[in-house]
Amino acid sequence: MKTNFLNNIALSFILGALFLTNNNSAIAADKLITSLEKTSGVSKNKEIPQGGTDRAASTKNSYSSPGIISGRSKKIDSHTVMLGLGQSILYGDFSDIGEDEISPEIYYTYKASHSFDFLANFHYNDQELGSTSAVNTGLALGIKGRIMQYDSFAPFAVGGLGFYRPVVERNVNNRIVRSEGKLTLGSHLGVGVELDLNEKANVGVIYHYHNPFDVKQDASLGGQVEGSYGKLLLLGGYTF
Repeated sequence: MKTNFLNNIALSFILGALFLTNNNSAIAADKLITSLEKTSGVSKNKEIPQGGTDRAASTKNSYSSPGIISGRSKKIDSHTVMLGLGQSILYGDFSDIGEDEISPEIYYTYKASHSFDFLANFHYNDQELGSTSAVNTGLALGIKGRIMQYDSFAPFAVGGLGFYRPVVERNVNNRIVRSEGKLTLGSHLGVGVELDLNEKANVGVIYHYHNPFDVKQDASLGGQVEGSYGKLLLLGGYTF
């Protein structure tokens, strides 16, 4: 009996020691984990604030590889004024009475959407060839559409209608006569490319073709005025 009693006491002591040892080990382990979390700045129960995003996920989602629809784009409702300088090329009857020459002109665009702008172009050219000449004044109105956009580079096309006032001086029955200046409607088409240097400045190249409708004239003035012309221009612009 005495031996069994001693054995029971010894067993209880051993079990109690094991319990205390395991409990202290768990506490020590928990303290060690907490200390490591504080040192590394990582919370054991990491939570993303309501309405926020995880930094890694945000960084991943904000990355966009360059492509057709990526890149910098001017803000909608912005205005751009561009100055053009280049060759004015005469076609049709105009080419018989005027010579191709360098000329300036002005463009204005209003950004109505991410793909389309309203465009207005004003130009005046007085192109002479000897004693004859072709004088073309035009206000072309239309739409400028970006074909694609790759980073800050975009090819585009323009088209629409315009108001034109062609006046010619030509040889009629061995004398130089000047036609009457009459306002007429006309069409225009163009293609080009542009590059945004930053949010305000851009440069580009355009070929712009203008075709005023024929203007009727008295036979003594040489009959109707007909012809067309194109502009190959370097462009520089400012956005506001």
